Amino acid sequence: MARLAIGHWFRDGVFRSILRNASFLFSGKIGGALFGLVALACAGRGLTPALFGTLVLIHSYANGVGALVKFQTWQLIVRYGAPALERGDIEELRDVTGFAFGLDLASGLVGLVGGLVLLPFLAPWLGIAPEDLSLALFYCTLIPTMTAATPSGILRVFDRFDQIAGQQLVTPVLRALGGAISYFGHFGFAGFALTWYVADLAGDLSLWVMSFAELRRRGIAGALRPGLFEPARRLSKAWDFVWTTNIAHSVWAAWGPLSNLIVGGLLGPTGAGLFKVATTFFDSASKPADLLARSFYPEIMRLDPTSRHPWQLALRSAFISGAVGLGLLLLVMVGGAPVIGLVFGARYVAAFDLLQIMTGSLIVTMASFPLESLLYMAHRQRAALVAQTAAALGYGVLLVAMIHGFGLIGAGLAYVGGVGLKALFMLVPTIGAYRRRAGIPFAAMKESEA
Repeated sequence: MARLAIGHWFRDGVFRSILRNASFLFSGKIGGALFGLVALACAGRGLTPALFGTLVLIHSYANGVGALVKFQTWQLIVRYGAPALERGDIEELRDVTGFAFGLDLASGLVGLVGGLVLLPFLAPWLGIAPEDLSLALFYCTLIPTMTAATPSGILRVFDRFDQIAGQQLVTPVLRALGGAISYFGHFGFAGFALTWYVADLAGDLSLWVMSFAELRRRGIAGALRPGLFEPARRLSKAWDFVWTTNIAHSVWAAWGPLSNLIVGGLLGPTGAGLFKVATTFFDSASKPADLLARSFYPEIMRLDPTSRHPWQLALRSAFISGAVGLGLLLLVMVGGAPVIGLVFGARYVAAFDLLQIMTGSLIVTMASFPLESLLYMAHRQRAALVAQTAAALGYGVLLVAMIHGFGLIGAGLAYVGGVGLKALFMLVPTIGAYRRRAGIPFAAMKESEA
């Protein structure tokens, strides 16, 4: 009977679309993960653990600053642009993309200036040596491209997940190629840092090229004309949405790179390197949930939230993702240590102890991915903000306390606690939104029909 019920799910066209788009992204991520492991292996074997940790810290600093100031403009484009496209309202779509582009430019500039000003003061605490500071400052010039999410939103609205999947290969392929050259050419720390820089820049710029080409192919001119106040006035509650999603995502998304910085600050660059190895494997294992979320959100924004359909899709997607998570958990537990030893070398096998602890939260991560999208669909973005902020603060307290109590293993325990807090704090308002779904406005309808 269970098999028949699951078979019925696949007769739902929207559910098939979610899985199809996720499969596009997954194909890109699989290739990207393999090349990413090659890049990390070259850096791990070509550098001492301390220098490898320093490279991780420099990248994490730029990425962390970008995450803190970044507006989730791709969500803005999906939230307002997908219904506008459904109605055939190209003028509103131009307002949305122009507003998103303006936000990306402003946040990128703020992040660049702030990152450059603060780094000399933070470098000693982070463990970045004085001789590496100039390279770290140069790396901060990536912050504007790291913060830009407009092109990703454009491609998602136009259902071009195939192009996003292709773009996901650019950075890891170039990083692996450059890493191999740096390793065999003995170019040292500077060679690896410049390789990562060029790869990140090329990956970010390729997404802009793809989105511009897609807009041109569809004959939509002026969509990338940046603006802030004028287009926002024509979009209902746009500022409220972008500020709420920005703070929510900045708080939580920044904890990835900031965790590396905290571990590095408390345990040194070597500890940061081991933590990076463990989190890299965990992130790779949990990627299917992230990919499902990216394909799930645009699809449910086209559905009527007062019906049971989007909520049923969430349960089905969560079930599929959780089942995949269980399989990945078993795979990581069996094969994690040999793979880490093969890829990074025996001196990094200690990271497997961390990974074993962190995999305990894998099923929770995988099964809870629809919660955030459902809250945005239900116009409960402030509830998502409160949930993610509370979870991030709880994770931060746990991270510092557990590291002091248990060292590097404590960082893994804190990671599990942070994931559990986030899922719990998101689940409670989601249940409340479902119970009160009858009052949720349907954004894809014309105002006169709503």
